[in-house]
Amino acid sequence: MNSNWLNNNTFHYSQFHDLGQLVEEKEKKNLTISLCLPTLNEEATIAKEILIMKSELMSRYPLLDEIVVVDSGSKDNTKEIARTYGAEVYNSSDILPELQSFVGKGENLWKALYITKGDIIIYIDADIKNIHHRFAYGLIGPLLLYDNIKYTKGFYDRPLAIGKNRSRPTGGGRVTELVIRPLFSLFYPELTQIIQPLSGEYAGYREIFEKIPFPIGYGVETSLIIDICQKWGLDVIAQVDLEKRIHRNQDTKALGRMSFCIMKTFLKRIEKLGKIEIKEQIFNQMIQYNLIGDNYNPDFYNLEGIERPPMIEIEKYQEKFHNK
Repeated sequence: MNSNWLNNNTFHYSQFHDLGQLVEEKEKKNLTISLCLPTLNEEATIAKEILIMKSELMSRYPLLDEIVVVDSGSKDNTKEIARTYGAEVYNSSDILPELQSFVGKGENLWKALYITKGDIIIYIDADIKNIHHRFAYGLIGPLLLYDNIKYTKGFYDRPLAIGKNRSRPTGGGRVTELVIRPLFSLFYPELTQIIQPLSGEYAGYREIFEKIPFPIGYGVETSLIIDICQKWGLDVIAQVDLEKRIHRNQDTKALGRMSFCIMKTFLKRIEKLGKIEIKEQIFNQMIQYNLIGDNYNPDFYNLEGIERPPMIEIEKYQEKFHNK
């Protein structure tokens, strides 16, 4: 394992606090930058995220060229609020409508490639309670200032919410430590140097994202890292310390379903890459149990494991971005 990567490719967001320098580099390289916020019922946090990013990174410093929300079908006021605060808002199901539509975070991220215009695309989760524009410029910095870096990944302290206005200083990132880090240790020990592979904050060049497949669900972050490393090597990846991220925490059963999605995606990917051979069928259903009265009743969670192909293979995308 090359331990130099951890030292050479790990940054702190404060190294990129000179936003004027970042704007100069962006203009010198003639680049455009898009911010995508994938959403599902985020009315409590979406306004602040858009307001801060727009005021700091569009009005004060013209670092972002657009803020785009791709929504999975929110039942609350997420879309209306986002439009009010100036974001471009799309229903995921309305993008490339000739294709069968699916629901999932990875689906939103994949479709964002078609409706954004940026040479660089930043993905930031829409549920961050302590949002700050460092979540964007910290990820943009290495992409603009280091020619070898094509993909950046955020990491941070993740306090664990334990009640209203109460939290423990640590305890987040449970799926990373219980699922992904053990799997990486077994099959990709070099990837254990990525502190938070499941973080929802990352950015990269379009030329990278368009050439790799996107699982439609929770497995997308793991898949992106493996595929980018496989195609271009670990050295094109950097990670940035964004310090602290506060968001809603999921219960253990929800984390179990997330783990199921991630493990299935991981196994499919390493089988495709020839690292293992699966000789029997892998099932699409996770079974959990609820205690109702004196009885344990099964609760079934179905996952088909659908994966979108590299966007560059979609004809309408080719016409839009590569036939100019």
